Amino acid sequence: MFDPRLALLVPLSLLLGCAPGALRGPKDAEQLQAAIERLAEPVGGTVGVGVRHIETGREFYLNRSVRFPMGSVFKLPLAVQFLTLVDQNAVSLEKTVVLQAGDLRAGSGKLAKSYGEPQSLSLSRLLEAMLIDSDNSATDILWKEAGGSKAVMARLATLGIRGISVDRPTALLLPAAAGIGPVPSDIELTSAKFNELSRRVPRAKREAAATAFLKDERDTATPAALVDLLSKIWRGEALSADRSALLIDIMVRCDTGKGRLKGRLPAGTKVAHKTGTLRPNVTNDAGVIRLPGRAGHLAVAVLIKESKKDLSTQERTIAEIARVLYDYFVFNPESAN
Repeated sequence: MFDPRLALLVPLSLLLGCAPGALRGPKDAEQLQAAIERLAEPVGGTVGVGVRHIETGREFYLNRSVRFPMGSVFKLPLAVQFLTLVDQNAVSLEKTVVLQAGDLRAGSGKLAKSYGEPQSLSLSRLLEAMLIDSDNSATDILWKEAGGSKAVMARLATLGIRGISVDRPTALLLPAAAGIGPVPSDIELTSAKFNELSRRVPRAKREAAATAFLKDERDTATPAALVDLLSKIWRGEALSADRSALLIDIMVRCDTGKGRLKGRLPAGTKVAHKTGTLRPNVTNDAGVIRLPGRAGHLAVAVLIKESKKDLSTQERTIAEIARVLYDYFVFNPESAN
């Protein structure tokens, strides 16, 4: 019987320079290394890749310990800390807060775009907005509820995760990434205000500040650390069973980055993930991919920084790398590390 999955492999096999009959991609770790490096090269900049087969612990890394700006991927460890407080009965998902004009943030999300007047929203709704829509307004409210940077970092330390640094809410992170400097706390950072502030800063100064941002280790993570975090979330080691299930369910419904980890996987493949984007220099996706049948699950992080290519090219690179990893672990279930 014809397997439609093989049809998806043909163009990727050609891209990797495989022989016409080599539809299953890399056969061993050495070939996998070569294939990932070949895919990463055209996008330029620096590409980080981390993958762990959760059930067996088999791993692969490219630039394992290199620091990459997370962008909105930082919302994942923030969610873990917030839900830890829910587990401890220190905060309730049913608690409501009033979203006001001063809470609005530029960038991703729907809350700022649809805002008309103050409205009451539950923390549960804000959690979904943060992870599904990558909503920055929801994120900064949950940042306060979770206890900010010190609380998030303390939780990561308790979990034994090193290599992730969560330092700033989006109100501070976005201006730094765009090279427009710190924004006073009393300013409503709407998209219009963000663009106005950007226009006030000379282009050369913005570019210099943006370059400095990429060298800053604040709000960064290594591929290895993100794989560790994803693995602990999936195995129920970061949160209670109920809260783990809730977080994974929300991550499966992530509505951003459809062309990234999910972009070239077989139709219907479940991916619980969180994207991160800081234009023009950061494009990320990190999540857990479910393999077919009883093949298990992959914790995967693909991170790109300093690429000069357009967004669609960077997203395609992430998708192609994810597909090679998927095929490798499906077709080589007993391969060595």
